[in-house]
Amino acid sequence: MNRMDGGDAARVTQALGGDQDAFRALVERHSRSLFRLAYRMTGNEQDAEEVVQEAMLRAYRRLDKFESRSNFGTWLYRIAVNCSLDLMRKRRSEMEQRERPSTRDEDEDAPATIERVASEMPAPDRLALSVELREQVQQAMSTLSAVERTAFVMRHFDGCSIEEIGKVIGLNTGSTKNSVFRAVQKLRKHLEPYTAPQARPAR
Repeated sequence: MNRMDGGDAARVTQALGGDQDAFRALVERHSRSLFRLAYRMTGNEQDAEEVVQEAMLRAYRRLDKFESRSNFGTWLYRIAVNCSLDLMRKRRSEMEQRERPSTRDEDEDAPATIERVASEMPAPDRLALSVELREQVQQAMSTLSAVERTAFVMRHFDGCSIEEIGKVIGLNTGSTKNSVFRAVQKLRKHLEPYTAPQARPAR
């Protein structure tokens, strides 16, 4: 996550004064990191792009509410997380209306995302992902609460600090650590049968 610096601070001030180029510069600087977050939250590029667009639109509309002493990147992350969660709820509602199983992930064709999640699991031999394992990873991610999923993505994919994550999801340090821990434990428990070393036949 990019830190707030003089460049961000100056551009925010300029954008508040009506400078469209200043806000465009903020978008260019932060959109890639927001896309990564949104992609890992939603599981597909189309939804991630929609999240980024909505997050930037909300940020522009609320720019006057941004406190200059805060971290602009963290503020944007918080907005993007909310947009991601909103879209995920929308997609889930759409699936339920079509009578699809609610335990399935929104996107069935996101092997890259699944592989990234699985790479965080304790797999000694880095097992090749089978179709069955990919399905199990999807199901494992769906068992996480919104807070746990956000905390896990930010911690293990984006390398954010516990303090940064806490600011985004609105929890204190202890609760944030617990959210990350619970997410990891749930994923490990769900995927343990697929990541355990294969028993060797007796000679």
